[in-house]
Amino acid sequence: MTVIIAGGGIGGLTAALSLHRAGIACRVYEAVPEIRALGVGINLLPHAVRELTELGLQDELAATAIPTAELIYANRHGQQIWREARGKDAGYRWPQFSISRGALQMILRDAVAERLGKDAILTDHELTGFDQDGGGVTAHFRSRTTGETRGPVRGSVLIGADGIHSTVRRHFYPDEGAPIWNGCVLWRATTTGEPYLTGRSMVMAGHANQKFVCYPISKYLHDAGRALINWIAEIRFPTDPPWRREDWNRPGRIEDFLPAFESWDFGWLKVPDIIRGANEIYEYPMVDRDPVGRWSFDRVTLMGDAAHAMYPIGSNGASQAILDARVLAMHLARDADPVAALAAYDAERRPPTSAIVLANRGNGPEQGMQMVEERAPDGFRDIHDVMDPAELADIAARYKTTAGFDVDTLNGRPSFDP
Repeated sequence: MTVIIAGGGIGGLTAALSLHRAGIACRVYEAVPEIRALGVGINLLPHAVRELTELGLQDELAATAIPTAELIYANRHGQQIWREARGKDAGYRWPQFSISRGALQMILRDAVAERLGKDAILTDHELTGFDQDGGGVTAHFRSRTTGETRGPVRGSVLIGADGIHSTVRRHFYPDEGAPIWNGCVLWRATTTGEPYLTGRSMVMAGHANQKFVCYPISKYLHDAGRALINWIAEIRFPTDPPWRREDWNRPGRIEDFLPAFESWDFGWLKVPDIIRGANEIYEYPMVDRDPVGRWSFDRVTLMGDAAHAMYPIGSNGASQAILDARVLAMHLARDADPVAALAAYDAERRPPTSAIVLANRGNGPEQGMQMVEERAPDGFRDIHDVMDPAELADIAARYKTTAGFDVDTLNGRPSFDP
């Protein structure tokens, strides 16, 4: 069996490592000319860190990432609503890591090159289409640099790990259209500054219409007594007229959002100073796609954002792509019939990720912040006057169960290694 992986992002590279570990030949075809350390920070939840640990990568992750100690929800006045331990501090057998997306990408890329060989990743190969028959799949590529057609590639299976604008998904859902924007705009950046709280704290402050999220992502700076703070400023705008829809993925302008956060100096977290300290700011829409009724079509399947693009709520996007890769490799290793294996993968992974997409549309674990804003917009003396602690604990617990990282379930479930 030979697997064609379209897309060299986090999901595609994890799939390559997982398939190699299972003894299945594969190759990654990435559209960009060079895989580079791009992007800001992401969170890897314990269920994803477990999978990367079983792939032998925890030491590499631990050398650069921050093991998140706690998550704090606060209102827009800086009053703390809910605090919970995270990772090993919460009883998981694996940490939660906050890490630069680029650093994670390089760890995965280097591991693929070392284990599968330097020719296991072909860049400047943009998927343009594919054909399948009873014996396999033929994938067609072109050079993104020159536009020239590449030679066809034949394999047993094609994995569409090609992102939110997936060519593979568009083949099966040609009328789906553009990703769905919910009216929120995100400005993302990193700032080098002073540590706050534990030095390993993740903070979410505000409510559904205006929010600030931040967490440190560099062990090197942490060890030196400083912090590389990854942050996201979010504001909701009317969707009609749209917010410069033609300008998505452009450099952000600080004047578009800093005035809304000027008063967010909480003492324990100085949001305006963090925003001003960034060198480069990037602007993104908050978009997702509707869940679909099927990912696998005979010898072709979807994974990651191509399968379940979701709002960046609950820190789940990259983590779910990693889980996709591991479960997919497990089924391909266990079943000699690739069509049956892809169907089993679809049946196992599609329902829970669809549930996460919908939960994130309802603010996921952050819904408590909105409830506090509605009940006490001017702040509170005691959070217990606004919300019962059991209500907050239930919101957190239900989301962990939906997303698959309830501590007892995760610690006790069998490995996905075939």
